[in-house]
Amino acid sequence: MKISITQRLFLAIALAAGMAVVSMVLIMQWSVQQGFLRYVNTMEKGGVSRLASSLEEGYRRETSWDFVLHYPAQWHRLAIAAMPGNIPPPPPGALPDPAQKPVLGEGPSPRPLPPRLAHYFFQHLFLLDADKKVLISRIEVPADSEATPLFHDGKIVGYLGLLPRKELSEPHQQRFLREQTLAFAIVAGIVLLLAAGLSLLLSRRLVRPLRSLAEATHHLAAGKFSTRVEVVSNDELGQLAGNFNLLATTLEKNEQARRQWVADISHELRTPVSILRGEIEALQDGIRQTGPESLRSLHNETLRLSRLVDDLYQLAMSDLGALTYRKEKLDLTEVLKETVGTYVADFSAKGITLATNLPSENPVTIFGDTERLHQLFANLLNNSLKYTDTAGELHITMICDERMVTIDFQDSAPGVTEADMERLFERLYRVEASRSRATGGAGLGLAICRNIVEAHQGKILVRHSALGGLWVQVELPLAEGK
Repeated sequence: MKISITQRLFLAIALAAGMAVVSMVLIMQWSVQQGFLRYVNTMEKGGVSRLASSLEEGYRRETSWDFVLHYPAQWHRLAIAAMPGNIPPPPPGALPDPAQKPVLGEGPSPRPLPPRLAHYFFQHLFLLDADKKVLISRIEVPADSEATPLFHDGKIVGYLGLLPRKELSEPHQQRFLREQTLAFAIVAGIVLLLAAGLSLLLSRRLVRPLRSLAEATHHLAAGKFSTRVEVVSNDELGQLAGNFNLLATTLEKNEQARRQWVADISHELRTPVSILRGEIEALQDGIRQTGPESLRSLHNETLRLSRLVDDLYQLAMSDLGALTYRKEKLDLTEVLKETVGTYVADFSAKGITLATNLPSENPVTIFGDTERLHQLFANLLNNSLKYTDTAGELHITMICDERMVTIDFQDSAPGVTEADMERLFERLYRVEASRSRATGGAGLGLAICRNIVEAHQGKILVRHSALGGLWVQVELPLAEGK
């Protein structure tokens, strides 16, 4: 049998509330019973105090305990008069004067003892002499029993004691406890019903957003990335709903990027393939003659297609982390100088001034891959070479601090807008107005550069150059122990 989360929450909350209520009832019942027992013992101790006063008065008159030892009726009357909650003692003259020696069998007989006194109070009273020998008792008196000393002329002449109750045995006391137990049970039942009702409402309220999330997750798994859930609270469930919406937004953007990626790749591949197909068909139909010019055109389109495929492969490998990085400690200044040296002639041919400001005294040591760093700098140099206007400028500087080395590439016009600046690292994105497809680029260079920099635990940023073009800033961590 499958138990839903609503039922589980209801059972858990109801069970916890039930255990709390039952425990509370048991503790309260025990507390009432013990408190009532202490109350009864306290009341009976008051009766012992009154009886002790009567016995001391009788001993003062008789100077002995004979008035209770030889006359049990006198002991009974004094006990009746002293018992807690009993009727007032008889008026004067109703009890014989202890100074008078009643004769056994004569005088008024003792009044019938109330049941509760006969049951406990009277039966558990005991009288001891000054040496703690038992004078009157219907029970066996323990040696460590608590007793009230009786005095005459400042001397102890005896002890009066009452064994405390260990449990309540009188019918009216038990009836009182039963009534309290019944009242506790009724209260517990009402509380349990209320707890069950609140548990059901609370469990449904807690599960409602989870059901919404579960339903939205099914839609998301089916490809409906526009699915969103309503955030109705600021608690953990609200945070979960917000995170779900963020996940859905990310997946939606990734899906849009994937579709755009496929469309852009198809477009980029279709252009050289279409040119190649047209050139070949023109040669087949005799429209163009086979010669060095036609072969050069076919070769250029083939190279362009090869570069595009290679760039796509490099980007895919870097995204997957599958590019091979053979890192070691190296001098970054030497790597950059070598890469710049291979482009000096190309910049000079286009009339672009190439200026560098690199450290010459101390080596700039980092932990990296020489080949990948060559690829990084080559992409940035090639990017400036393609998109910088003739007779422009490119300034390259390298600055070090205690932990990082910063390489700045700043070229001259044309620049890019703020909106285009945010998208320069996107795959296949180009600023068509100036940095157009006519230059032959596929818009993958900066995306590959970012992956290489991130693989070296660095950062790459773009901003507007003071020269009017693009400023690319690369930050890489220095090797430890530099």
